[in-house]
Amino acid sequence: MPHYDNSGQDDRVYTLNPLIEEADLLKSDGKHQEAILLCEQILKTDLECVEAFEEIGDNYLSLREYGKAEKALIQAIKLNTNSANAHYLLGFVYSCTGQWSSSVALLETANDLYPNHPEILRCLGWSLYHHGERPKGIILLERSHQLASSDPLILNDLGVCYLNEKNFEKAGHLFKKALQFDPTNNKAKECLNAVNFFRREFDKMKKQ
Repeated sequence: MPHYDNSGQDDRVYTLNPLIEEADLLKSDGKHQEAILLCEQILKTDLECVEAFEEIGDNYLSLREYGKAEKALIQAIKLNTNSANAHYLLGFVYSCTGQWSSSVALLETANDLYPNHPEILRCLGWSLYHHGERPKGIILLERSHQLASSDPLILNDLGVCYLNEKNFEKAGHLFKKALQFDPTNNKAKECLNAVNFFRREFDKMKKQ
């Protein structure tokens, strides 16, 4: 997610440290450790730089070092309780570790702070689905899909949910669509193969 200021009624003027933009570029290039080191340099002179903690958390998330990501993002939220980005990222961390209740709570806050952001809705829908609120999760994933219809991540997540619901027609359509936008998407390929396999198995069962 891009950096943004969503400070609600707080009318302070935020200026983004230029090194944050440099760290963001490093992250985009997959140079996560370099990005983390740069953000740590920022914090040596500005311990209240929310964006630095967010970037550190985001990079540790990419490295799947969830404990370190959690620590940085909790600090970001302490510094700015209205940061939709920090709530989203920490909610994402908890979805990766299967802490669905905590994930849902954080992502709902992120959605309140930044409504109708497709990535927030994607993650919230996914977490709700796995938290046991399957219909609501699918509804939010569908809304996310409406807002960003060509996003392979959204297409795959929604497709997986429909696959779990044994709605093979919808699941297959979504995975095919994901491959149209990203022909090298291995997850979509694997899931489409799974759809075809289960569809054949269910057809066999019907004929018996």
